[in-house]
Amino acid sequence: MILRLRRFIDTRLFQLRGPQAGPIVLVHRKLYILPTSHGVVYFLVLLLMLAGSVNYTLSLGFVLTFLLAGLGLNGILYTFRNMANLRIAATRPRPVFAGERAQFVLRVENQSSVERFGLEALAPSGEVATFDVPANQETLVAIELPAPARGRLPLGRVTLQTRFPLGLFRAWSYLELDVACIVYPRPESPAQPLPPPLSDHGEGAASLVGNEDFAGLRAYHAGDSPRRIAWKADARGQGLLSKVFSGRAETQLWLDWASLPAHLDREARLSRLTRWVLEADAAECAFGLRLPNQTIEPAAGPGHRSHCLQTLALFERD
Repeated sequence: MILRLRRFIDTRLFQLRGPQAGPIVLVHRKLYILPTSHGVVYFLVLLLMLAGSVNYTLSLGFVLTFLLAGLGLNGILYTFRNMANLRIAATRPRPVFAGERAQFVLRVENQSSVERFGLEALAPSGEVATFDVPANQETLVAIELPAPARGRLPLGRVTLQTRFPLGLFRAWSYLELDVACIVYPRPESPAQPLPPPLSDHGEGAASLVGNEDFAGLRAYHAGDSPRRIAWKADARGQGLLSKVFSGRAETQLWLDWASLPAHLDREARLSRLTRWVLEADAAECAFGLRLPNQTIEPAAGPGHRSHCLQTLALFERD
């Protein structure tokens, strides 16, 4: 019964219906306002002033009481207007490694001619980011969350609030944007040596591809460096081809789940593979990744590195 009541309040009163993919516009029905503790004390003092003015028939007391009451009630309008019709969207967060802090960036757009002051974004972790939004402009607001484990880290529910201008009232709205940060496994430390290279036919000498003397062209593979693409051949209508060089050898290796020691658990294996992906990429080696029920063919470059790391981050967690 309590869960049903709470679900009803969340969906009907606070308009919480799960993450939203698009930008959120703070229309009036998404905004809520209540007096702060200072506001409650303020109006209690006004009631005492009113009682004293009535008891002692103080004309100036009535004037002062109603003047201050009008000032306080006028603050409701300005506090509410300070958040009304703001447009909030989230940018794509940069992936991080487990144990780091993920940074989400909100784009808050003010399409009105009135500047918005003293806004606060309260993160699920409890951190508060304070910002202003100039008239007819937008402001980027950074929210950081701890990323303790690999996988997808959703932003969660963010509370946008303000107490401007008098601090007597608090207006707020709940934001739940459909955005998540990819958290890579934590790289193993200390690092273990990379596995020996394997040929395309199994164990043995690795296939060697150098980078000093031009040896010919081959079909383009995703992840090849743009510097190795034969742009002149593409201009002649031969399609995308990559240059092959001979000379100093560049190893091509496989990072294989099955070759890891049996005593390593799943997270330890992913941690070691993550470290090997980083080291192979730093050495500019063409490498492939073999996981249970999934294989990523050998390639090189930033795109291939990101693909492998994301695959490790989401392994059996999609």
